[in-house]
Order: sequence, then structure tokens, then C-alpha cells
Amino acid sequence: MRRDFALNNGTAGASEMTPNGESPTSTAEGVARRSAVAEEQEFLDLATARRDRLVDHLQAELSSDPLDALERARQRMLRQQYEELRRAREGLVFGRLDGLDGTVRHVGRVGLRNDGEDSEPLLVDWRAPAARPFYTATAVDPQGQARRRHIRTTGSAVVGVDDEPLDGTITAELVGEGALLAALDARRTGRMATAIATLQREQDDIIRAEATGPLIVQGGPGTGKTVVALHRVAYLLFAQPKMADQAVLVLGPSPRFLQYIAQVLPALGETAVVSATCDTLLPEIRVGRDESRLLAEIKGRALWQPALENYVTSLLPRPRELELRWEGEFYVITAETVAQALASAVQGRPYHRARTAFAEQLHHLLADAVVEQREALMNEMEEGFEDILARVDRGMQHDHHVGRRPTGSDVDGLLSEEEIEGLRDRIAENATIARFIEAWWPTLDAETLLCGLLSDRALLARFAPQLSTEEITAVSAGPAPWASSDIPLLDALADLLGEVGAPQPQGEFVADHARRQRDWVYGHVVIDEAQELSEMQRQMVLRRCPSRSITAVGDIDQAEAAHRHTNWAQAVQAVFGDRWAAAELTICYRTPREVMALTEPVLQKAGSHNAPPRAVRSSGIAPWVLTITPAELAGAAAHAVRQLQQRWHGGTVGVIAPADRIAELLAVLSDVPVLTAAQSKGLEWDATLLIDPQGIAAEPRGWNGLYVGLTRCTQELGQMVLT
Repeated sequence: MRRDFALNNGTAGASEMTPNGESPTSTAEGVARRSAVAEEQEFLDLATARRDRLVDHLQAELSSDPLDALERARQRMLRQQYEELRRAREGLVFGRLDGLDGTVRHVGRVGLRNDGEDSEPLLVDWRAPAARPFYTATAVDPQGQARRRHIRTTGSAVVGVDDEPLDGTITAELVGEGALLAALDARRTGRMATAIATLQREQDDIIRAEATGPLIVQGGPGTGKTVVALHRVAYLLFAQPKMADQAVLVLGPSPRFLQYIAQVLPALGETAVVSATCDTLLPEIRVGRDESRLLAEIKGRALWQPALENYVTSLLPRPRELELRWEGEFYVITAETVAQALASAVQGRPYHRARTAFAEQLHHLLADAVVEQREALMNEMEEGFEDILARVDRGMQHDHHVGRRPTGSDVDGLLSEEEIEGLRDRIAENATIARFIEAWWPTLDAETLLCGLLSDRALLARFAPQLSTEEITAVSAGPAPWASSDIPLLDALADLLGEVGAPQPQGEFVADHARRQRDWVYGHVVIDEAQELSEMQRQMVLRRCPSRSITAVGDIDQAEAAHRHTNWAQAVQAVFGDRWAAAELTICYRTPREVMALTEPVLQKAGSHNAPPRAVRSSGIAPWVLTITPAELAGAAAHAVRQLQQRWHGGTVGVIAPADRIAELLAVLSDVPVLTAAQSKGLEWDATLLIDPQGIAAEPRGWNGLYVGLTRCTQELGQMVLT
């Protein structure tokens, strides 16, 4: 059986034939290639065998049923390790560092040790500090390394290695250029894959950045924003294991996008992750209608947060004198005492939790009133009022049972601490008292409240005075089903009201618990396409991560949402203030130079002040334009797609068009995605057919949308212009 190998020295795609036409296997270079591949094959076999032994051992450990909570916790940890190792078979080893001191370290998807707890690492986890030079060492700054080697594998076989000396004899713009360009030139599958073997320095710097506050990452098309965001999750869960106890939330722009990235984190062995869109963050609440951009913009403004806070505050009961009946007697709690209890209960608590705290205080106040009245009666009795004594005795008969030993109250008529505590418990369990509290401080429903507020012009004018009369009219005229912009308002109200009862955890893993609880607090939140979020959606994020451990990646020049932000400072000011850090990705890896050359005038028309990212690869295919009439659209599109599918057999083709052309195209294109520019955000295909670019540009924020549509391909772009 013949196996073809490749060993590149700082360049990609080494030829299988020498310049004089000889087979490379017959030359010294060919011998070196075969030797290097054989060397790495031997190591891969060794690492795979070690991985397999560990998988078998963990599987045996997990086969027994846990006996207690401690054992269940241990098994959860072991299952995490098992899943990480099980998924690491493909691409287990992908790199090697040869140190100036002669040490050799292999880098891979997981860390492995040889047999024995104190043994040296066999394979270094890509997230470990020892692996960082694999991504960051250069000839100028070799970081103690003499050579970096990228190892390419298919299944259990090493198929090529790319060596990169770090002594300055060979310079390359990219880290592991051969491996990176090979990955970029590969056919798209419709699913994002891991990129741990080909991460670049500016990407690695962001992945490993501190997570002490909001980090806003600006990156143009093809710069690897999503790759960086997802691999940052994997890194943080490795570097900060306690973060897994709280889970990480990954927010994407659409369900299609979440499907596209769904395999990345599981492939990296991470399970403590919840993926969602802003529309799906509220359990059991679903968007039921589209909404105008005008309404979406109005309801996305930051003004709604204080407006809703004031609205809920207005629903709290006002202090007044309360008269409560207990066992046939009436007891009065003064308005002053009620006011003090209210102020104490409301402090820092949502509506329903404040009610619970007030109810507990009221139970104590009523018990104290009962005790005080009894003591007053006993004092009168001691002054000779026998009729009062008889009345007290009758009133306390319920505390006496046949055969019960005498208590303090039997001897002197006063209640013991134990009896007072029992009285409080009986008051707390009393249905009549509970009904009184419910009537005075009722349970509220967030959906009902929001419907009432948004449909009432007077309430809107009172609590959102920043809105104009026309804006109030537009909001109050909205139909009943929830729109996307309603979800953040509903979430804010639900948070201000709080839960009526404590939610019960469901599921075995922390991600299952987090997914089912609206008020779950995450260890970290990642936002992809962050430029699309409204101010109220950012409030949703902050509620779920009050520690502000947030990574937001996006391209402000691709913003298509209804809000009016044109730079990151505007976008995040209302929620994050000035407490955020900025980072930038400047190199475009995905989109070829031929396509990126078309984007600068589009960006200028979009009002951008940013230069497009610098493309570092060429596909060798010039973008083409076909001019057609609207009547020819369906047939011409179907023909063009068939040609693209033939040219990119085994890869993917995507079609992007204005919203008013989608239905017509779907009727003739059933086997390729047909999307608007907004729907295509974050996706990529080998070839893109962009239909009616003028129509896309004419849509709201259309030049931004056209910028998105132009930059979805990795190889070929075709445009159909309508005349």
C-alpha cells in the first residue's frame, strides 16, 4: 500500500515531484519526509494507546452505580473526563515544540501523562501555559523554541508535517502557514470545526486574555471571531475549573448559527455550556410575530430598565394600619410598624421575595402582639380580675392536652420561648393569614403586567416619559403575540418580580439546571455577533452574569439591527459604561483577497470609518457578475447554483438575496440555503451566489448587509445584478 506524505519547510502544499521530475521518495528530502512522518506516527500510536487505556479505565469506573452524593459528584467529574478523552481521538496530536535546550513537547487536544502519577506529560493540552509558544513563538521572539512542527492527521494516520524553524532562516507571516492554508482551502461541511491546530497569535492572545470584565472584540469578516469566542470558552473552563460549576452561556444571533457551531465545544470536551439566542433565554416563552424596525428600536432602548423598575415599585403595597384576626381576637399592627417592615423587606429584593420577607416579619409581629396582649391580660388578672383570668384560661385551652406535663404558662400564665416559636409557626401555616397577605400584596405575573403596560398610553407616559406621543402610540398599538423586542422587557419584569417559589433543579449536568432557570447566574457569557444586541438585550446578559465576565465578539460594520449605534462605545455605554476592554482581530483568513477587494467602497457607503481586515490568502478565482432581468431570475439562479455545486462538489454553496426575493428563490432552490444577509451572518460556504446586490443595499442598513453578503465565501463569489 502506497502512502503519500508531505513535509513543508515554511511553505504550504509541497509538490510530490522534485524539479527534475524525480519522485521525492528517492531524494534526501523525500527520505527526511518519510522519517519525520514515521517519527510522528510512532508518537501518535503511543498517545492513542495511552488515551484508549484511560478511556477503558474511566468506563469501568463509571459502570457502577453511585451510592451517595459524594460518589455522584465524583462520577460527574469522571464522566467529564471520559467525554473529553472519548471525543479526542480525531486530531489527538497536532503539534510539536523542539526547545533550544533539546526538550521536545507534543501538543494536542487533551493532556496525557505516562503511567504513574508523577510521570512527565506525554502530551501537553493546547490550553496549558506550556503549549502557548506553539501559537505565539516567532523568529524574533522564539520563546526558548528552536522549531515548531504542525502534524496533520487523518483518523489514526499521520499524513503530513509542516516544520517551521524559529531561528530566522525562514520567515512566514502566519503561524503554521501550511497547515492553516490547507484547512482554509478544505471544503466546507456546513458545520464549524475546531481550529486548535491553526490558531494564530492575535487570536490566541484574545483566547487567553483575563476574564475580569467585559471584553469587546472587533473583527471583520473571516477574522475568526467565532473561532476565538468558542475556543476562549474551552480555555476558560480549563484555566478556571470552578467556572464549570456555574456553566458558560453562548449567545448566538440565530438558531441556524447555533446549529452551525454546535459541534465545536462538544468536540473540545466541554459540556458545561448553554447555547441560546436572546429570544430563547426565557424558558417556555417563544416569539410569535415579526415586528417593525421602528418598534424594535424603541423597545430596545435603555430607558425601559428604569421605567420597569419604577413601574414595579408603584405596585408595592403602601404602608397602613393592619388589623389581623387570630383565634377570635383582633390585633392591630400600626402603620409606622408596617412601614418599617416594608422598608426592611423591600431593600434589595425583587417583588415576590420582598413579600416573603415581609410575611415572615408580619408573622413575628402578630405573634408578638398576641404575646403582649396575653401578658397585659395576665397583669390585669394579677390585680384581681377573676373574670379576665377565666377568659384567658378559656382562650388558652387549645394549648392543653391530656397527659401533658406542666409548662411555664401552666405555672405563671406566661408563654415560654418554645411556645412563642410554636405560635409563630402556627401563624405562618395559617391559611387565613396567608389569604390576607395575598390580598394585600398579590402575586403578579410578568406577562400580564407587560401586556397591561404596553397597551396603556397613560402608564407609558407616566413611566417612560422620554417617549414621544408618536412613539407611545406606536408601542400601545402593538398586537398581542410576543415579538423579539418584547423578550428583554419581559425578562426585566420577571427579574424585578422574582420567582414566587424556589425553582427545582432538573437534569444531571449543570447545563441542564442553567437552561431551565431564568435567573441562573453564569460563570461567563460569550456573545457572538454582539453588534446586533439592543441595550435591553445587553441588560439581559448582565443579569445573567453580574460579575461582568463577558466576551462579546462582532463587527460593528456588519450591524443590521434597528438600533442606531455605529461604534462600540455607543453600543455598550448604557449598560457597561466605560468599564470594558477592547481587542481587535485584523487579519482575514477565510475570505479571499479577490473578494475583500470589493468591500472598501461598500464600507464607505455604510458610513464606516474602519478599514476592512487584511486578507492573507488568494483563491485564484475572480468574482463574477451576471446581469439578468427579473423575469430571468428563477431560471438563472437555479442554473448558476447547479454550476457552483459541480465546481465545489463535496463542499457547500449558499444563496443570499433581499428579503422580498427569498420566496421566489426558495421555489426553485430546495437543496441550498437561501437567506437574507442578516440570516447569513456568521455562516460561510465554499461559494456564494449573491442575488440583487442593489436590492440588498436598498434595505434598512443595507450597505452593512451587503458587506455581510459579499464576505461569506471561502473560494468563489458570484453576483446576479437585476436590470
